[in-house]
Amino acid sequence: MCGIIGAIQKKGEVAPFIHQALKRLEYRGYDSVGVTTIADNELYMKKDKGKIDQVHKKLDLDDLPGSTGIGHTRWATHGIPSMLNSHPHFDCSNEIAVVHNGVIDNFMELRRELKKKGHQFESETDTEVIPHMIEDYMKNGYSLEEAVKEVALIIEGTYAVVAMCTKEPGKIVVTRDGNPLVIGKKENAVYVSSDIPAFLPMTDNMVLLLDGEIAVLTVDDIEIEKLSDGERVDRDAIKISWTADQAQKSGYPHFMLKEIHEQPDAIRNTLRLRDEEIEKAAKMIDNAERVFLLAMGTSGHAALAGRHMFASLGGVLATSELASDFADTVYDTITKSDLVVAITQSGETTDTITAVKSARQQGAKVLAITNVVGSSITRIADHTLITQAGPEIGVAATKTFMVQLTSLAQIALKLGEISGKPGTDELEKKRESLHGLPDIVSRVIATEEEHARQIAGLFYDSPSMLFLGRGISMATAFEGALKLKEIAYNHAEGYSAGESKHGPIALVQDGFPVFFVAPRDDTRSRIIGNIMEMKARGASIISVIEEGDDELLELSDHSFAIPKGVEPEFTTMAYVVPLQLVSYYMATRKGYDPDKPRNLAKSVTVL
Repeated sequence: MCGIIGAIQKKGEVAPFIHQALKRLEYRGYDSVGVTTIADNELYMKKDKGKIDQVHKKLDLDDLPGSTGIGHTRWATHGIPSMLNSHPHFDCSNEIAVVHNGVIDNFMELRRELKKKGHQFESETDTEVIPHMIEDYMKNGYSLEEAVKEVALIIEGTYAVVAMCTKEPGKIVVTRDGNPLVIGKKENAVYVSSDIPAFLPMTDNMVLLLDGEIAVLTVDDIEIEKLSDGERVDRDAIKISWTADQAQKSGYPHFMLKEIHEQPDAIRNTLRLRDEEIEKAAKMIDNAERVFLLAMGTSGHAALAGRHMFASLGGVLATSELASDFADTVYDTITKSDLVVAITQSGETTDTITAVKSARQQGAKVLAITNVVGSSITRIADHTLITQAGPEIGVAATKTFMVQLTSLAQIALKLGEISGKPGTDELEKKRESLHGLPDIVSRVIATEEEHARQIAGLFYDSPSMLFLGRGISMATAFEGALKLKEIAYNHAEGYSAGESKHGPIALVQDGFPVFFVAPRDDTRSRIIGNIMEMKARGASIISVIEEGDDELLELSDHSFAIPKGVEPEFTTMAYVVPLQLVSYYMATRKGYDPDKPRNLAKSVTVL
């Protein structure tokens, strides 16, 4: 959630870079911003609540001296958004500055102990205990690195911590457990951030920091140790495959629209995953007694679609579970013959990481599907598929949803090969359909985008609406409703069309918008009945249907046409696109920024 950046330069003022790096992290969601630098053995600070541009206009974030600095965008957990609660936080003597992402579970106890020692606190945050604890250790002769080590062993919860001190200028100490930090290196400069885009324009060389490690950064060196025993870690840099241009808008008004348009290429790239990687994933599923698909939000909808794919193509009945509720659902019934498939775009989703760790402790194997190399989930999993979406900056997931579906589809086809369930000819037909989806998604964007804008203009002020589907199209309907809630703030509910007459139909009256996802599959005849039920009560019917489906076209007040050739198991990948576009244009029609929805963050790193 929160965005972190730290930087040391050989020469020149670092504040302008930190300011721009924080701008590149805006997609993570935040309510306040702050920058602190070191110059002439003093800390210089500017911070306040509000968006970066607002705070910069008020305070001029570039006007800070020094070549070493840290910055932060905060998403409030402890304490309301305010200047005092914004990061960085400091010790009593204003010699130590800290930024932090995560939640410290035992902060109240630590705060009480520090107050007894005479420490003065200015904020309501859990983070502020960290610089005061570092201060205590440094007063007793510890170096900054040694102090941070001691603090990391005491605090409980999740954290990514970046600290600096006026007594050791030109040095930044960082550590993590449960929250991401990546290090960037080039000649005469070093960077650390919660995500790659922050420093990508400066370097494509990345060094991973893993949970339970501490690193000391100087302009000339990166020293990494294990917190547990102080063992030195030698880790080579990884070349980042993304370009800086990929992390920019490239002429689109918003990242979300750019990323919707990038979906065909994202599918193509993910279809190039190595066959042996897909086969290994499929064999893990085939060998498991029970398979649990764990995810949250949009990834949860991918998991639901994956459940249908696995059953239809591979004969494997998996369950789709909310990661946040998994422990409360399965209790202690997990065994070593079970498999958990964790789906997370960032690889850092705390709900999912926590559920996976719990399952591992009970003996389960773990298969991960994520878009981020070196993320936390990749270190926990027995096997990982890295999807090929490239950077996704918009908070509302679009192309990462598409590549998750693509990965699950490839696994399902491989399961079909293993089981022989669909038959060779049928399986080849399915495979051809999957490989044709990039072109179909391109056609949908080209032919339906303007129509989506028009539909958004008709219904943007509707206080509530329904999204209905059957079978795998339930996942499509759920995702369409979620997108609308996330970025346009319309109340929208995704429901099984069959379930809709058991309650939600009571909402329907004249003009009430109901979106139907209605591909030409085995559910079609039943969903026609559901459309008739809604029409009889005055609903405005907006349907996503196959080209040439004249019967459904006649029943609909408005419709989106999807080209023929999409096999039933893969319909979500094509049929969700008009719903993504409708949500985008509803948000912009209402004057909202779809890249920065209120109260949401790209990577949810708190429980």
